[in-house]
Parts: sequence; structure tokens; C-alpha cells
Amino acid sequence: MTLNITIDSGAAVAPYEQLRAQISEQARSGALPVGYRLPTVRGLAEDLGLAANTVAKAYRALEADGVIETRGRNGTFVAAAGDAAERQAAVAAAAFADQVHRLGLSQAAALSAVRDALRAAYGG
Repeated sequence: MTLNITIDSGAAVAPYEQLRAQISEQARSGALPVGYRLPTVRGLAEDLGLAANTVAKAYRALEADGVIETRGRNGTFVAAAGDAAERQAAVAAAAFADQVHRLGLSQAAALSAVRDALRAAYGG
């Protein structure tokens, strides 16, 4: 089992975001199982031809999302991401529901706003 990352230097999406998205997707799909040890920041940067700061930024974002966890000198590992992501989504959804209720929007208007935002985020 190996980390399979491809960075498109000509893409409109920043390299750190490409890296973050690919590791996140591989962790969520099970291609990278819980407990899989990721390469060091420097090692992955060298392998991909990226700056170490770029990889570090992606790792920080993944850790904030609960996708990976750093265990000090022991390394960085894939965490049980699904649960953390679902908890964060539930918190965000609750905050959104509170906000639209305070604004006096109907459920239909709120759901329409969510559908529009999801279409924009997922490009469809």
C-alpha cells in the first residue's frame, strides 16, 4: 500500500490543496487505511518536488480536519477520519441552521442555499 499523489503544476488549484484533497480522499475511501504512516514532510516534499512548507501546510490542514494525526517523533498517521469529518459537518450544519433561523429564512430557502453552495464547491 502506497501513497499515490500527483501534483499538476499547471492547475488552478494550489499544490498544497491538491495534496490535501488527494490524501483526504484516499483516507476516506480506505485506499490509505487508518494507522497508515505517511511520509515525513521533507521526504514527501522531495518525492513530489515541492517545498517542505507546502507539504507542511497540507499536513496541518489535514490534521485540523481530523484526517491525519501527528504522534510526535513517531510520525504522522491516517486517523479515523470519517467520524471526525462527520462531527465537523454536524457542527457546521447546526450553526447554519441557527443562522438561517435567526435570519427568518424558510427551510426551503435554507436547503436551496445549501444545494447552491454544494454545487459550487463540487463543481456541478
